[in-house]
Amino acid sequence: MQSYLAAAIQMTSSPDLEKNLAHAEDLIDLAVRQGAELVGLPENFPFLGTDDEKAAQAERIGQASEKFLQTMAQRYQITLLGGGFPVPTPEGKVYNTAQLVGPDGRVLTQYRKVHLFDVNVPDGNTYCESKTVLAGTQLPTVYDSPQFGKLGLSVCYDVRFPELYRHLSQAGAEVLFVPAAFTAFTGKDHWQVLLQARAIENTCYVIAPAQTGKHYALRHTHGHAMIVDPWGVVLADAGDQPGVAIAQIDPSRLAQVRRQMPSLQHRVFA
Repeated sequence: MQSYLAAAIQMTSSPDLEKNLAHAEDLIDLAVRQGAELVGLPENFPFLGTDDEKAAQAERIGQASEKFLQTMAQRYQITLLGGGFPVPTPEGKVYNTAQLVGPDGRVLTQYRKVHLFDVNVPDGNTYCESKTVLAGTQLPTVYDSPQFGKLGLSVCYDVRFPELYRHLSQAGAEVLFVPAAFTAFTGKDHWQVLLQARAIENTCYVIAPAQTGKHYALRHTHGHAMIVDPWGVVLADAGDQPGVAIAQIDPSRLAQVRRQMPSLQHRVFA
């Protein structure tokens, strides 16, 4: 595996599906023009509105998202992560689903978010993801890409649960995706340090696409889509405006860090 450029896209998604997908395409185009071959879109990239609006349009959003990811991956000949979009379930809710799609438009792997964000945030916002989302029941698998290494998926709130990432690193993961719509209130204190912790403790690269800015009502996200290396160094940070964080994923750097800090080999408790 050779070094390559990866991109973590940052968006300010709204309740307008078509507008969001058009903006996502513009940012994918920007990333590809800068050389990115592995591109990640944030959680809620196609739609960020109220729970009731999402539930009412879930089927349309899900179908449009899947088609969009396949079309973009084929058009730009990239491997593309759709960091989280609603896929309807027979129970009347949705799965918050992340999909990794290859350059031929084929779904390489997918993951249904298992940790749902049901939290009263001290800024006055209350979130109850479980109102419309059904939690996944399976740990994410690792996709072994000949071009990009071993890729592990997660979504947003998962980042607070290190056991999920330990599972991924035990399964051989070298690159961890953490697409998110992290709240502004919690993000200012926790977002970067959590990403660095997951990178350091698992000696993995972390690619974290993000939502940023004001979306609807009081919903405000933190931004700072970033790419972190296995030593915890922030290689790229998109700041607080829509855009792209791009950095090199270097397998020799990964190997170097794992030689210098072989903590994965020193684990005592499973």
